[in-house]
Amino acid sequence: MKNVFQNILIALFLSHNLFANEVNIYTSRHYDADDILYDEFTKETGIKVNIISGSGSALMERLKAEGQNSPGDVFFTVDAGNLSKFQKEGFFQTIESEKIISVVPKELRGPNDEWISIAKRARVIFYNPENVSEDEIRNISYEDLSDSKWKGRIVIRSSSNMYNQSLVASLISSNGIEATEKWAKGLVSNFARKPQGNDRSQILAVANGEADIAIANTYYLGYMLSGRGGEEQKIAGNKVKIYFPNQDNRGTHVNISGGGVLKNAPNKANAVKFLEFLLTEKAQTHIVNNTFEYPILDNVMPNSLIAQYGTDFKIDSTSVVDFGDLNPEAVKLMDRAGWR
Repeated sequence: MKNVFQNILIALFLSHNLFANEVNIYTSRHYDADDILYDEFTKETGIKVNIISGSGSALMERLKAEGQNSPGDVFFTVDAGNLSKFQKEGFFQTIESEKIISVVPKELRGPNDEWISIAKRARVIFYNPENVSEDEIRNISYEDLSDSKWKGRIVIRSSSNMYNQSLVASLISSNGIEATEKWAKGLVSNFARKPQGNDRSQILAVANGEADIAIANTYYLGYMLSGRGGEEQKIAGNKVKIYFPNQDNRGTHVNISGGGVLKNAPNKANAVKFLEFLLTEKAQTHIVNNTFEYPILDNVMPNSLIAQYGTDFKIDSTSVVDFGDLNPEAVKLMDRAGWR
């Protein structure tokens, strides 16, 4: 009987250590390059990474169903709006790490430090220099895109896209609801076509002459120029230029990729270690050279395909928390403006 009891204790001890030596990451990111990050983390720490991937909404429903018994340790995603939705549902806990707090600015962290940024992405203006003059584009702002001179010349994704919702939320934060709704109606009236496709589709439309202006995230151009999307996209990427709007005032809208430690994380310490790892020079260098996002660390340079367009542009200092807080208003406003 004594031996049986001892064997049970040993089994419990071993299972506990096995369990404690893993981290379960729920991710809505869709980058193959992340798999290399997971492998590197395991090599450095010995902590096994288990991935559960899906859309943000699907993962949210899964967490609700799992409740307190959820094995989830980390939620890893893109856009502050997505992180804010999870935070408002009570899925996160405060991240207790001096390493993280010391390198991630307050405006790039969630309320009570419940989520943090691990990379940045600018939502900028792409233009075709054959159809848009330097005089037209110089000192342009997001607000200027509602001017009737751009009628039939602009392409952008649908209003259901979180990147656009966060952009509109940032405009509400800066200009108020009334002014932003007027802007949105003007922007919609200037569409060259009904919103369709992803950000690369918008850039391709500008390169191919279907439109003169596109609003899209910078990293999509990096991907196109790298040749990873094929020769056609590489050629198209070389036909367009980037302009960082609002340099004369508040700066360009910048969003983030990020993550947080889930409330019922069974491997909390490992979850924190994973987020700390994402903010190391090695991980940040991998991110910028594979997803073409901007780094959080000052000592890491963006990939040269993106850096060639400038790295010292003025960034809108609006807290990314506002993108989530104002998301419901942004969605309703876009609907009223006829942005589908």
